[in-house]
Amino acid sequence: MTTTIPSAGSVFIKLLRADMTTLWRNRRASLLVVLVPTVILISWKSIVAWKGGPFVLSNCITVGLTAIGLMGYSNTLARDRDKGIFQRLRVSPAPKWTIMTSRLTVQLFMILITTIVLFIVGDKFDGISLTPMGYAGGLAISIVCGAVYLSLGQVIVGLIKNVETVNVVTRLIYFIFIMVGMFGELGMMGEAMKQAVHWSPYGTVKNIISAAVVPTSWNKDSTMALLATLGYTIVFTVLGVRWFRWNTR
Repeated sequence: MTTTIPSAGSVFIKLLRADMTTLWRNRRASLLVVLVPTVILISWKSIVAWKGGPFVLSNCITVGLTAIGLMGYSNTLARDRDKGIFQRLRVSPAPKWTIMTSRLTVQLFMILITTIVLFIVGDKFDGISLTPMGYAGGLAISIVCGAVYLSLGQVIVGLIKNVETVNVVTRLIYFIFIMVGMFGELGMMGEAMKQAVHWSPYGTVKNIISAAVVPTSWNKDSTMALLATLGYTIVFTVLGVRWFRWNTR
């Protein structure tokens, strides 16, 4: 009797199908992730005339990316690890890279959905209209920027084993990022804090997206923000992979 070992490609497709099914079953939680930046975008309509559409839109997309990486991805990893799902997958024929790649693919899908929804809401409710290149650039750079928060979520799950603690910590970090980031960018917390926020993960992501949706506005500061973002991603990824454990023991 011969045993046929499934290919990595077929294993990945099956894992991706299972993860997409899980995403659909938890669609209420996914809806909340999209709802928060959408509400902010609608409520900031009056700021469009003051700071401009790209500023408002980029802030809201950044809020969405932060929610996906911190509260979506990290909490899902922590919950599945606590249930022993990762431990069971490790003893299956599935290569390790297919397990994590499937999870990340689902989150990239959420990033695209969130960005597209914000583009539509921004156009219909706030009158923020972009060029085709602006929409394409915004979608592409959102995926790049989303990697920062996905890798940060990986770090948190690597450092903290308890699923409830992960949930609390990610919510706290999310709140700090959003409140300090938005108000700091508006200059309401002083010039020193504004500069600190500018080069934080929130600020660099926001600046890149703002430049990407208006390609003609890309400048040296945008390039420096992109390099800083890639640097954050590399550091968080290395630490997240090194510290991650497949079980809670």
